[in-house]
Amino acid sequence: MFLEEIRGIGTRERHARLLLDSYDRLIGKPLLSLAPDQNAAEALERTHLVVLSHDTAPDPVLNYGNPRALELWEMSWESFTSTPSRLTAEPLEREAREQFLQQVHTRGFVDDYTGIRIAKSGRRFYIQQATVWNLIDEQGRRWGQAAAFPEYTYLTE
Repeated sequence: MFLEEIRGIGTRERHARLLLDSYDRLIGKPLLSLAPDQNAAEALERTHLVVLSHDTAPDPVLNYGNPRALELWEMSWESFTSTPSRLTAEPLEREAREQFLQQVHTRGFVDDYTGIRIAKSGRRFYIQQATVWNLIDEQGRRWGQAAAFPEYTYLTE
């Protein structure tokens, strides 16, 4: 289902490890409890959490979404991973989103975030209890930002 190469990072397993290790280092607890020999990419694909990430481009592009993220945003892998992450928010929400992501960049992570997002079809939803964190490898290189959240609520017009 997923491309073997995550833009600029390497294999999906390597990206999954970057997601999980960055979370653990910054937040001080694991995002998922894995057995020592467990495949991180498969665990992220099977988790109940919505997990996604974007790269470090000036206009960051989504580079990972687990099956729950793809379903929520109503996109294929190819569509999702070619979408600028700013387009996951409505135009009126984008400035607040950008300020929030700058806060994450500075602090390293923010937890218990809530916000309104929009699927490809235009369906709006409210994400709840999200943690957003910087993706930083063991050498201190920054690879982007990621988000994970357990809950969302569709909004009615």
